Amino acid sequence: MRYVDLGSTGLRVSEIAFGGVEIGMPYGIGIRSEADMLQEREAVNLLNRSLEEGINFFDTARMYGDSERLMGIAFASKREQVVICSKCRHFRDQRGQLPATGELTRIIHQSAEESLCALRTDYLDLFMLHQADEEILQCEEIIEAFLALRDAGKVRSIGASTYSASESTLAIKSGVWQVVQLPFNILDQRQAAVFESAAKSNVGLVIRSVLLKGLLSDRGKGLPLPLERVERHIQKLADLAGTMDIDLPTLAIRFALSFEAVSSVLVGIDQEKYLLQAVGAAHKSQLDEEIFDAVKRLAFPDPEFINLPHWDRMGWLT
Repeated sequence: MRYVDLGSTGLRVSEIAFGGVEIGMPYGIGIRSEADMLQEREAVNLLNRSLEEGINFFDTARMYGDSERLMGIAFASKREQVVICSKCRHFRDQRGQLPATGELTRIIHQSAEESLCALRTDYLDLFMLHQADEEILQCEEIIEAFLALRDAGKVRSIGASTYSASESTLAIKSGVWQVVQLPFNILDQRQAAVFESAAKSNVGLVIRSVLLKGLLSDRGKGLPLPLERVERHIQKLADLAGTMDIDLPTLAIRFALSFEAVSSVLVGIDQEKYLLQAVGAAHKSQLDEEIFDAVKRLAFPDPEFINLPHWDRMGWLT
């Protein structure tokens, strides 16, 4: 496993980050309820096995069900060996409104304390905004609350999880957020537009959705009719991977890691085989220029359609 500096944070992280949502709540294709998930002992064993395989970077959130608690069990006695990122509770109510002045500060501090308690630690290596839109990124009260937590030593660095390239650009140029976590994969490559800016600003980039909730794996077959054209396009990428004698997830991970600006790629892991697959991909070299360019050209022609939250609402991923 290779380890890289995460922007200006002073943290050195594994190129593969363990995505903790799958161990905390039903998430991903074919996962309908807790009955489809790992049990507590299995999840803790998987976390420890990941550390043994060289992963030191673990991503979770207040909104990820049992994920923080399970990481607390696994790592309480190994705290200095791991880099833990958690994300704040969501701010917006059902009408999409932000809380009144003063309430935001309370939510942020309470969320951080809840995370610290669940994780059995007295500090977070990285504390991030969750679903950071442009209004949230520019809110002075939010910025001040995050900086206060860092100044107090409760968190060592701060960042923002974004969705759009415009949000990512705003976070990078703000001079506040040290890390940006953004969606990027071989189908939807739009966020590559911000990579150079992040590198110049020494902002750490963490890639999520690299496997599109498992779509870019063996789970991405037999999709419902509305996703038929996506499945056909995925097959083109799988065929390219086959010419390299690798599988599609390995191609997807290696493609993301071939961008110099990318510090780490977040992979959702809920089985040992997916852990070994991700670690194996990281052990391989970056894609050669010819394959790298070929994958760039195979981005999905309608990237706006690659919208997992919308697909979830439509019931296409269950």
